[in-house]
Amino acid sequence: MHELSIMEGALAMALEQAQQAGASRLHVIRLRIGALSGVVPEALQFAFEALSSGTIAEGGQLAIEPVPARFWCEPCRREFQADDLLSACPDCGTPSRDLRAGRELELASLEIE
Repeated sequence: MHELSIMEGALAMALEQAQQAGASRLHVIRLRIGALSGVVPEALQFAFEALSSGTIAEGGQLAIEPVPARFWCEPCRREFQADDLLSACPDCGTPSRDLRAGRELELASLEIE
């Protein structure tokens, strides 16, 4: 379960930022997770609950913002959304390998006190 190591890293970054800000409580950690990142949000949630115990994030919330996969269609000169890497433009049917979004794994923001 690679989500455990991902959450370890994200939580460490969040706690470091909270500490630098002089926070006594970390209420919310917001992550942006791409649809094609290979990360299972439920497993991240489980890891967060286990790893935050005993920290200023204990009892806090992990908020996950899903990022859909977006591809570029060269013939149509536009982006389109798709659910997997084998995607074709819904207008012209041209397969696209130009992934513009969907692999994100970002610490987007924190709510601290």
